[in-house]
Amino acid sequence: MTKIDLHDYVASVENYPEEDVTFRDISPLMGNGAAYRDAIDQIKDFAKDLDVDLIAGPESRGFIVGSPLAYTMGVGFVPARKVGKLPRKAVSASYTLEYGGVNELEIHEDAIQPGQRVLIVDDLLATGGTINATRQIIEKLGGVVAGVAFIIELEALHGREKIMQAGEVPFLALMEY
Repeated sequence: MTKIDLHDYVASVENYPEEDVTFRDISPLMGNGAAYRDAIDQIKDFAKDLDVDLIAGPESRGFIVGSPLAYTMGVGFVPARKVGKLPRKAVSASYTLEYGGVNELEIHEDAIQPGQRVLIVDDLLATGGTINATRQIIEKLGGVVAGVAFIIELEALHGREKIMQAGEVPFLALMEY
């Protein structure tokens, strides 16, 4: 079988969402069954030895990666939602957005039990703020971050370093830009 080059399924959009920014769009990857499956399978292979109990993904593209991954691994999925989207009591953490401003994520307080091992996944790692906020919530709830995985890492924004400053964890990025 021919290896799929996932780079072939990423559209680069210049000057979006603002001038001098190149947006990396994974819509073509998701729209191609073989490429999407390959990306999810690669993350599953990474996670197989991490003894994962749950997958967590931040709103909203983390759901696109996390839900099929959780399904294929036979584990649960925990959404990290924007504030005000969850109907029950939740734990939250805030983070700075890469284009300015502050946002906040929350997870239901009963979604993660103490000691559960959680893999955090998202489509793209930029500055690491979203992932560190998700990590803070998981740890507040007594969970253990088993690792982090992404389809794309934007290396120039140093998100990986910011994640590791909170403590070393296994890391996977399928593509770097």
